[in-house]
Amino acid sequence: MYKLAFFVPIESAESVKNAVFETGAGRIGDYEHTCFQTRGTGQFRPLDGAEPHIGQVGTLETVEEFKVELVCADEHIQAAIAALKLAHPYEEVAYDVWQLAEL
Repeated sequence: MYKLAFFVPIESAESVKNAVFETGAGRIGDYEHTCFQTRGTGQFRPLDGAEPHIGQVGTLETVEEFKVELVCADEHIQAAIAALKLAHPYEEVAYDVWQLAEL
């Protein structure tokens, strides 16, 4: 089992979450599409060569985003990450993956 966390602009959150859920991620027992999301402000400055979805090269940008956290079974994690990258509007997707221990 893994935990997947990613940051997504608020206006894109539902479509990105649904793409990840369609892979089988976010299932706990008899529940599906489970996640936790926290609202916050992300920031970045695109460098030369970047093609930013939001903002301009060389300018510091701040964006209201959700951090979305969910669990994912071993057999779905690769597909979940691929779906996340495909559905996400950003050129570079910020995400974390942790392998979970069973206790």
